[in-house]
Amino acid sequence: VQLQASGGGLVQAGGSLRLSCVASGRIVSINTMGWYRQAPGKQRESVATITSGGSTYYADFVKGRFTISRDNAKNTVYLQMNSLKPEDTAVYYCNADGIRLSNWGQVTFNSWGQGTQVTVSS
Repeated sequence: VQLQASGGGLVQAGGSLRLSCVASGRIVSINTMGWYRQAPGKQRESVATITSGGSTYYADFVKGRFTISRDNAKNTVYLQMNSLKPEDTAVYYCNADGIRLSNWGQVTFNSWGQGTQVTVSS
């Protein structure tokens, strides 16, 4: 399963960006989709996740500013980022897990997108 992320860019503090991530391949079902980020010199951290049923999780540092959503019919997850801060600068990665078809039947998958750079200037 391949994930293609888009929507990153350069924005001033206080601005907004919307990230998108589309999953493609021999997908049977997707359970959880999410966004993670990694700043230079830091470990990758979870930003927000959403299940197929719509249950969401947000890291404390984005609560009230970011909103995660998904379109199950399009195998797409979004991250609306408002009130951006310079400390939000990072490469943002999408992730998805679920069931896919293989030559031997249904198997689980856990895939990562290629990352999209978000830079917030002060």
